[in-house]
Amino acid sequence: MSIKLVILGLLLERDMHPYEITLVMKERSMDQITKLQMGSLYYAVDKLAQEDHIEAVEIIRSSDRPDKTIYRITDKGKALFEQLILQQIKKNEPIYHPLYMALAMSHHIDQSKVEKLLEERIRESEHQVNLAYQVYEEHISIVPRSVLHLMYGRYEHSLTELRWLKRLYEDVAARKQSDIGTPLHLEA
Repeated sequence: MSIKLVILGLLLERDMHPYEITLVMKERSMDQITKLQMGSLYYAVDKLAQEDHIEAVEIIRSSDRPDKTIYRITDKGKALFEQLILQQIKKNEPIYHPLYMALAMSHHIDQSKVEKLLEERIRESEHQVNLAYQVYEEHISIVPRSVLHLMYGRYEHSLTELRWLKRLYEDVAARKQSDIGTPLHLEA
């Protein structure tokens, strides 16, 4: 996901300084779906300002802290934002899960080790499911419906991953990883 898209989108909601943008991203769990690095965010803000997609509206000076520059989106920035949204919606990229390749080869190693790690992954995944649903519920009355789709989609993806991990765990615990000829969808 383009960090520029997020910056411009949040500035459409209200004028903000870069640190405030990161706080809103974290509050909405956007840091769970994109890599959020402060340096990248500040760099993107600088580039957007240089290209007149955003502009400084206020500088808050303080003797004991660095200055805070509050930005707003420009008409040129609104046009770029629309272009970025449409590009992202049009993209159809395959999902590369870090577990896929290891899973395909896991039948070659000690299954008790795989089983133990899957137990840990399942516990973490259960936490992610609960967290995703909590974030969704907490934001129902305060964010646009489009943001709710993002949050609920995160919940549904987390729930699907949890179900997948549990099914995988059952196979590993039953030592079925090397079995051939039994479709997964035919098992109860």
